[in-house]
Amino acid sequence: MNISDIRKHFPILDQQVNGRDLVYLDSAATSQKPLAVIDALSTYYREYNSNVHRGVHTLGTRATDGYEGAREKVRKFIGAKSMQEIIFTRGATTALNIVAQSYGLANVKQGDEIVITYMEHHANVIPWQQVAKITGATLKYIPLQEDGTIDLKDVEETVTSQTKIVSVMQVSNVLGTINPIKEIAQIAHKHGAIMVVDGAQSTPHMKVDVQDLDCDFFAFSGHKMGAPTGIGVLYGKKQLLEKMEPVEFGGEMIDFVGLQESTWKELPWKFEAGTPIIAGAIGLGAAIDFLQEIGLENIEAHEHKLAQYAMEKLSDVEGLTIYGPNHRAGLITFNIEDVHPHDVATVLDAEGIAVRAGHHCAQPLMKWLKVSATARASFYLYNTEEEVDKLVAGILKTKEYFSNV
Repeated sequence: MNISDIRKHFPILDQQVNGRDLVYLDSAATSQKPLAVIDALSTYYREYNSNVHRGVHTLGTRATDGYEGAREKVRKFIGAKSMQEIIFTRGATTALNIVAQSYGLANVKQGDEIVITYMEHHANVIPWQQVAKITGATLKYIPLQEDGTIDLKDVEETVTSQTKIVSVMQVSNVLGTINPIKEIAQIAHKHGAIMVVDGAQSTPHMKVDVQDLDCDFFAFSGHKMGAPTGIGVLYGKKQLLEKMEPVEFGGEMIDFVGLQESTWKELPWKFEAGTPIIAGAIGLGAAIDFLQEIGLENIEAHEHKLAQYAMEKLSDVEGLTIYGPNHRAGLITFNIEDVHPHDVATVLDAEGIAVRAGHHCAQPLMKWLKVSATARASFYLYNTEEEVDKLVAGILKTKEYFSNV
């Protein structure tokens, strides 16, 4: 895996910010896009822009082939059995909301339980809060260990015969924790609950096999894995999706419309109302091709190496706290004593280094950590150890600056 060659595929990285070479360490928020994706979007709009499914003309056929071809690429990429199990959405947030609104509201009642964790992104908290509020169910949280990991004993104690849904992120966008989804799914199923997985932070960085995980639903976004914004995926087991009602209605998703009643198309189209995200899906397909050519195993190993290198370098910085376990995905979340994370990000930006600062859409976790916000540096396949060194130097400069203020 030659990083210098990989970086050539990302033209945005070849620029200066505030007079310094750009160091982009915010891929957990959104990744940069390779030329293969940019070219795929350009080709679609320049050569065969058309709506899909309904048209019989040549451009419509090419667009449909590109759109449905991308669905097959997604199916193979995550190991789903059927293209009918792959629903295109606006992102992971939309995908999780579909599960909550369609499956959750129909299958959860007063006295039932929904189980999540303290580390969840708001997109995997608020939809379940709403389901619990509407149905009268109880929302329960699996405790975290001191290092921000999950102990399966705590899962066993939290999930009960009243639990109907367990929904957990595969990788934490704050802690970098890699959760034992397969084992949690086994516990959920033992109690008759379904397993929902937020894969937004795992799918871009490691090999995902939904059949091996035996999850019932799996959600992820394209924009964190080199694809355009506005495209995501909901995977669901066919037998569950077939029983669920759509949550959006209109064109594309119908079979027959009468004056008083309508019927829906078969899977997956009954969940894709309106003109779909055609260019986004084609871009996602191109991103999948690009990542597979490099190899998800290589990407995961590279990011793990960067994270370990960063932790070693930063462990010597006095007054710096790193959150999360030692074994982690490719991100480092930290705070500098007596310096607000937004100030840290501002000084680093002056050095050309892009990091994220704030609560990272994880306020329950911030409360658990007893902080209001943190700074986060997140790595992807195009980052280098030299960029980690620049991050460390920038943090030291930040400390020095605020010690003199």
